[in-house]
Amino acid sequence: MQRYKSLVLPVALIAGYFFRQLCSEVSFAVPYVIFGILVLTFSGVRLASLRPSKLDLCIALFQTLVSISFYGLMKWITNDEVLAQGAMMCVLCPVASSVTVVASMLGANAMRTTTYTIVGNLLVAVVAPFYISVISGSAGRADFLTSFGLIFSKVALVIALPFIVVWLLQRYMPAVNAAIAQYKQGSFYLWAFALLVTIGQTADFVIMRWRENVENVFWLGVISLCICIIQFSFGRVVGRRYSDYIAGGQLMAQKNSAMGIWMLNTFLNPVASVAMAYYSIWQNVFNSWQIYRASGRK
Repeated sequence: MQRYKSLVLPVALIAGYFFRQLCSEVSFAVPYVIFGILVLTFSGVRLASLRPSKLDLCIALFQTLVSISFYGLMKWITNDEVLAQGAMMCVLCPVASSVTVVASMLGANAMRTTTYTIVGNLLVAVVAPFYISVISGSAGRADFLTSFGLIFSKVALVIALPFIVVWLLQRYMPAVNAAIAQYKQGSFYLWAFALLVTIGQTADFVIMRWRENVENVFWLGVISLCICIIQFSFGRVVGRRYSDYIAGGQLMAQKNSAMGIWMLNTFLNPVASVAMAYYSIWQNVFNSWQIYRASGRK
C-alpha cells in the first residue's frame, strides 16, 4: 500500500493538467480540503507540548533574509522586476500545510514539522505585507494595513482556525480528538486532491501567460528550479545539524504554492506568479521520488 502512495503525486500532477478546466470550477473546495488536512494532521499531535526549536529559528531567518536578498540580487543582475518578484516569492512563500504528511512518510519528526507549519505561516503573514508594500512602492500606513489584513486573514483561516479547533478538542473533548486521529492517514489523500486542483489551476495559468511573456515564463521556470534545489539541499544541511535532515529539507523547501500565487496576483506582478506554478511542479516531482524511495525501503 505504501508503494502505491508514491504514485499518487505524479497521477495528481498529470490529471491536474488534463482536467485543468474542471479544476478551476472546483477550486472553491481547496480551502475546506486544507482545513480537513490540518485537522487530521494536528489531531495526532499534542498541541499543548509544541515548542519552537533552533531549527525553526534557522529556517525562519533563511526565509526572511534570503527572500529579500534574492529579490535584490535578481533585480541587480537582470533589472527585471518580474524575475525578482518571482525569485523572492519562491523563498518567502509559506511552508505547505501538507508538509507534515510528506515529512512523516519520509521519517521526520511530526512534532517538529507541525510546529513550523504554524510558526512559518504566521511569520509570512507578518513579513510579507511589509516586503510587498515596499516593493510595490505603496509603503503608506493605510496600504500596509490593507495588505497585512488580507494576507493575515487568508493565513488565519487556513492555519489558525484548524489549530484552534483541534486545541479545543484536545483540551475539552479528548475522546472526539482521539476518534479523529484514527483517520489521520486520510490527510494524504485529501492533500492529493488539493494538489490535483492546484496543479490544474497553475497549468492553466502558465498556458495563458506563455504567449505574452515567453522569455519571462522560461526564466521563471529556470529560477524556480534552481531555488527549489537550493532550498531542499540547504535545508537538509541545516536539519542534519539538529538531527532531522528530512524535516530541515521539507520545512525549508516544501511551499504552499497556491498561497504564493495568490500573493503575487493580488499585490505584485501577476506574471511573476508563474514562478510558483513551476515551483509546485518541481517540489512535487521531487517529493514523489522521495516517497517512492522511502516506500521501497519498507
